[in-house]
Amino acid sequence: MTTYMDYTISSEPIRIIDRTTDKSKLNVKSLSLVSVGHLPNRTLYRDHARFNHYAVVYISGGSGTYRVHDGETQHVGKGCFFLFFPGASFDYGPAPGETWDEFYFTLEGSRIQEWLSTWLTEPDRVRQAGADDAYHSKMERIFMLMESGIPGNLDRAALLLESLLYEWMLNSQPGSRTNAADPTVKLMDDLLASIHQPFEAERVCERHHISLSTLRRMVHKSTGYSLHEYVHRLKISEAKNMLLNTHQSVKDTALSLGFKDVFYFSRLFKKYVGVSPQHFRNNVY
Repeated sequence: MTTYMDYTISSEPIRIIDRTTDKSKLNVKSLSLVSVGHLPNRTLYRDHARFNHYAVVYISGGSGTYRVHDGETQHVGKGCFFLFFPGASFDYGPAPGETWDEFYFTLEGSRIQEWLSTWLTEPDRVRQAGADDAYHSKMERIFMLMESGIPGNLDRAALLLESLLYEWMLNSQPGSRTNAADPTVKLMDDLLASIHQPFEAERVCERHHISLSTLRRMVHKSTGYSLHEYVHRLKISEAKNMLLNTHQSVKDTALSLGFKDVFYFSRLFKKYVGVSPQHFRNNVY
């Protein structure tokens, strides 16, 4: 992954990845990432900055402040996130002599307005989501998907960011961060974040340091479904979303969800949805 030196921003190498693929090649039209960046040990403070796009900023270390339209100065610390949006001016950054570790995700699309009208209200607030190694893993995956330049991977990156941002919003609610540390919550988040990969129960067990029988028991207790049925339901649910919101073929949809056999995928889809994937797409069930 390419890194750059810009001593006006940080004394350490920074990473910035811009979308190089033509927007028309993307299948998900309602949400796309324009750029992503990691600014470790950031020292730069900006006054009255303006932006043409929305951006999500997550601070994984250090501290500073954030202010919108010369309003209230809000403290920013480790595990906080905030937004930039068009039509406003922002003062933000670490205090003099301080630094922070910043990840940012610039994005566009009609889906953002849906967020703002439902679950991402008060976009001018700093929120505390907490610090978690799983967050870093998901952000690094977004960076890798963006760097590939492959249209399907760019779509996955945007959808993964949406999932991550929603998770941050839930964890920023009073009393929720205790639940976020629950091993079952971490496990279920992992299964959800892995739906675009072939399911390998052994690797899940390794990541969470549990046995296969414990994995099965935790999933059944949390969902009421067996392990494999729950994973299949997650994947088929995402397949429905992709079939309605992208132009990917049924075969490509199956491959992107970790199914090597499109016929097996189609049988599973019909089992849970009641109709074939193509019939579902054509009739907008």
